[in-house]
Amino acid sequence: MASLPTSPVADVVLPCLDEAAALPWVLERIPPGWRAIVVDNGSTDGSADLARSLGATVVHESRRGFGAACHAGLAAATADIVCFCDCDASLDPGLLVPFAAEIARGGADLVLGRRRPRTFGAWPLHARAGNLALARMVRRRTGVALHDIGPLRAARREALLDLALSDRRSGYPLQMVVRAADAGWRISEHPVPYLPRTGTSKVTGTWRGTWQAVRDMRGVLAEAPAPAAEERTRP
Repeated sequence: MASLPTSPVADVVLPCLDEAAALPWVLERIPPGWRAIVVDNGSTDGSADLARSLGATVVHESRRGFGAACHAGLAAATADIVCFCDCDASLDPGLLVPFAAEIARGGADLVLGRRRPRTFGAWPLHARAGNLALARMVRRRTGVALHDIGPLRAARREALLDLALSDRRSGYPLQMVVRAADAGWRISEHPVPYLPRTGTSKVTGTWRGTWQAVRDMRGVLAEAPAPAAEERTRP
């Protein structure tokens, strides 16, 4: 009898800045056999020690910034498929299993989660409206029809490294999508439940964080499209 196909194993990158209250919930939902890579970005609440005690691999990234933490986790990953998830308990990393399976079978090159709030207030209206506007700008810039530039995502590690992502702040997730689209990647999007986060957002929770995110993302959208593959190899 032929054996049933098994789910692919992946590394899950979890950027972390003072998320001790959310870590137990997040880490207990990491799929069996997968590795959680918690990237501590300067926490002062014991997040790193707690994550280590709960079985996660802990990476320290001294340079502050969401993108810096994400990229440090990508560099530390060893699995063929790498996933990303916020560490604030707003998203269940267990939802990444079908994402990784889609990548493994060649159905897509980048799989994104489209956030659907479960309760009123889980996603502030100003943040939701800004994300929708951003998705529309991405559609105009790349031609890819997306509804969300969410943090829950999966792709192959080597392909992600080949994108040479350079943003180290709030523009990192957007730059990943834009450069993937420029490279001709097949990008798919699936709805995922979005829960109220634990604690205060470092981005939409403050005016300073929101303004910095807007500035970073404008810079990403202003990047010139990458040259086509045949142009890059032309002598």
